[in-house]
Order: sequence, then structure tokens, then C-alpha cells
Amino acid sequence: MVPDAAPPPLPQPLQRLVTLFASSPKDIKVHALVDYSNRLADPPRHLIDEHALARVPECQTPFFVAVELDTDERVALHFDVPRESPTIRGYAGILADGLNGLPAAEVLAVPDNFYVRMGLEEVLTPLRLRGMGAIIAAVKSLVRSQLDQRAAAK
Repeated sequence: MVPDAAPPPLPQPLQRLVTLFASSPKDIKVHALVDYSNRLADPPRHLIDEHALARVPECQTPFFVAVELDTDERVALHFDVPRESPTIRGYAGILADGLNGLPAAEVLAVPDNFYVRMGLEEVLTPLRLRGMGAIIAAVKSLVRSQLDQRAAAK
């Protein structure tokens, strides 16, 4: 039997969070998601005013995301997620902590199912987990779109 290939490496800030969650007991995972939910910053006013937040339609929760790239193509993620949905809002907080400030290429290299390594199936339903995959896919799609716009403008 051929051993499974090692999963692709994650950017260091995200890997740190994945390791933390993977090594935590079930009840700590829930508390940590709530903590990340509480720490998630509201999106900047200009993104709300410009209707620049994109909805992730695969999510049951109204979940909105925007991506900004600085001049060095480093990613800034912004989320608008109801406080009444602490687990999915917590996931947004994890993405913000784990990906903000990284080069666009590193964000694009993150596997869509990286969250599986966190052991979240212990505390979340399969529907929520699929939503998480849709969220990271949407983030990456928005990053690609921003990069394409920049390339077309050159």
C-alpha cells in the first residue's frame, strides 16, 4: 500500500492556528471559535458603503467577504458575519488571523479543505464544514480577481 502524501504546507500563521486547534480537546475548540468570533473586526466603512463585500452563497449564514491587496500584493481580508453565528464567524476570525498580510501567492496555495486538519468535525456539522470550504474558495477567487484586474491595468 502506498502511504498518503503529506498535505501541502500551510503558511506559518495559519499552520500555527491549525496545530493549536488540532491539539485541543473538543470543548476548547468550541471556546476558541467563540473567542475568534469575538475578536473579528467589523469591515471598514468604505467597503460597506461601496457594497464591496461579496456574499458566499453556499453558506447558510449570511457571510460576506472582501479582499484588498496592497502595493506588494499582500492580502487584507474583511468579513461581515452575524455575531449570532459564532462558529462560522470564528472561522472568519481564524482566516483573518492566519492569512492577513500574507502574499497573494501564499493565500492561493492554501488547500480549500485545510480546515479538516483542525479536527473541527468534532464540533461542527458537515454542512458547516462544507461552508468553510466554500469560504476559502471564495477568498481565493477574490484574490485571483484582484490579481487579474491589476495585470489587466498594466
